[in-house]
Amino acid sequence: MIDYEFLYAFSRDVLRVDESIKWIGITNKFGVLLNVEQREGEAPFLTEEEQEEYISNSITRDKKIRFESKIGKQIYAFGRYKKLSRATIPIINDGYYMLLIFDSKATNFDEVIMKKVVPLTEKERHRFVDVAVGGYHP
Repeated sequence: MIDYEFLYAFSRDVLRVDESIKWIGITNKFGVLLNVEQREGEAPFLTEEEQEEYISNSITRDKKIRFESKIGKQIYAFGRYKKLSRATIPIINDGYYMLLIFDSKATNFDEVIMKKVVPLTEKERHRFVDVAVGGYHP
């Protein structure tokens, strides 16, 4: 059973770690959005349908990364576009993903992700295990 209250609180906490983060989406391995939050005053960057498609494409792209045994496990993937910057962060062995949208002018994304977002995610990772549909099997 998914603990939506936890997902909401976790998403709000991630938004608070740095002002450059404008939007967060938490999704399962199938690309189904479980929670979306955005900074107050920010307009949605895509419609709900577009968000689902965008997230599904992002996750599919990240799952296709090969050579993990040689280059190591992915910590995050980052894409910079003209209007936004996006990070995809696996939360649990392809079970959950976090997608972040950064202000397009942000340049410190690596520091924000590695020093603020990843530690917060590590601290709460056990909560994602608890909410995994059908249980979590590493």
